[in-house]
Amino acid sequence: MNLLMKKNLLKKIWREPSRGASAVEFSLMLLWLVPLMFGIVETSIALYDKAVITNASREAARAGVVMSKDRMLDEEIRQVALNYCANYLTSFSGMKASPSVNVQRPASPAQGDLLTVTVTYPYTAIVLGRLYEAWKGPIQLSATTAMAYE
Repeated sequence: MNLLMKKNLLKKIWREPSRGASAVEFSLMLLWLVPLMFGIVETSIALYDKAVITNASREAARAGVVMSKDRMLDEEIRQVALNYCANYLTSFSGMKASPSVNVQRPASPAQGDLLTVTVTYPYTAIVLGRLYEAWKGPIQLSATTAMAYE
């Protein structure tokens, strides 16, 4: 390297004193960006699971109120909701918690009486939600559907 090239290189280095500042700024922003991204992902998964249990309660209620020769038993209505949840619920915890299904209806239903199906699911979060669970307890998602017998 000749002397002129060395001078130009030194001038270039001294002119750009902010080269390390961008790395520091990025690391400071990363402290806010990573939890924000995890929060968005976990909230999205929780909302998806809420939609799934809402649809499961609706499907089970609909299956229980349609006019057929023999009315479905409470256990058959529960199984409709559990099958729907087993196919569509999302869990990243390894073990998927099983939702609980509660069926309420009159002893001898007639046309116009209500069948109520409630599905409750203990949502298991990935990272940030586990901090919330340790602080406030498990997150319970619940959905209720009431339909009149046909």
